[in-house]
Amino acid sequence: MRTETSPTARALLALELIQGSPGITADRLADKLGVSERAARRYTGILREAGIPIEAVRGPYGGYRVGRGLRLPPLMFSAAEALSLVMAVLDGHHDASDPTDLVGSAMGKIVRALPESVAAQAEAVRRTAAPVPDRAAARPDPETTTALVLACSKRRRVRLGYRSEAGSQWVSEVDPWAVVVRHGRWYLLCWSCDKEAVRTYRVDRVIDVAELDVSFTPPAELDPVETLEEHLAVGWEYDVEVVIDAPPESVARWLPRSLGCREAAGAHTTRLVATTSNPRWYVEQLALLDVPYRIVGSAEIRAAAQGLGRRLLDASTG
Repeated sequence: MRTETSPTARALLALELIQGSPGITADRLADKLGVSERAARRYTGILREAGIPIEAVRGPYGGYRVGRGLRLPPLMFSAAEALSLVMAVLDGHHDASDPTDLVGSAMGKIVRALPESVAAQAEAVRRTAAPVPDRAAARPDPETTTALVLACSKRRRVRLGYRSEAGSQWVSEVDPWAVVVRHGRWYLLCWSCDKEAVRTYRVDRVIDVAELDVSFTPPAELDPVETLEEHLAVGWEYDVEVVIDAPPESVARWLPRSLGCREAAGAHTTRLVATTSNPRWYVEQLALLDVPYRIVGSAEIRAAAQGLGRRLLDASTG
């Protein structure tokens, strides 16, 4: 049985095409809609009757465009555009001036709906502002992010596939507590049912998500940001233990909480315990310490520290 699309639905689709391609001709509009030119003109008429200012410019360079009137035309975003726009507001690292970017496409629709004087200013900023790229930022897949956020909201357990920075892959069942944006990176704060411990996962490294028919209750008075900071250095491949010749309050000036758990090991000594998937990166952070320290255990961490020391010695000797 064939289902016919209603005239109103086709008119709305025509509006989206006109918004996305100002100056689109009647024949191109008809081709996109899969109808005759006469039908395409009828749909633009439906839009005008609804109070949407559709302008028609004659001539070889003419076509349909949405006029700037007192009534703003409705904005029609694809699901990917809407999700990307919300994520861009949260992390601030999308290219709003690139029309091929989902955020840039959505921003273009917003600008076209503004009064001309305001749109000119907004467009000038969008085209000429030069944001500095954040090389540490990582953009996760919008659909994956949405699936995790919905699972958090519904308090439903998920099965997720994950790939670590070192390339290891695994599947785990977790109770997703919260999705947190931190310095341009998106993290899932969760309870790992397999490890029976709190875990944090980079959302951009999640391979797939499947919601399970199991409910959970997050901890009372959960502070997602503070808990994330405390657990960023937990659950990775390589163990880290460092003894630092300074009290914990002094170590806090050099190393953030995300590098591990700090505890007093004496009157003027701190024990730092953590895990990492990137030993080389971790020892580079330890190099920020302005006091003596010793790496205990973990052959991978010691090897990375020795490699860093050799590179610095080579650099200093020319």
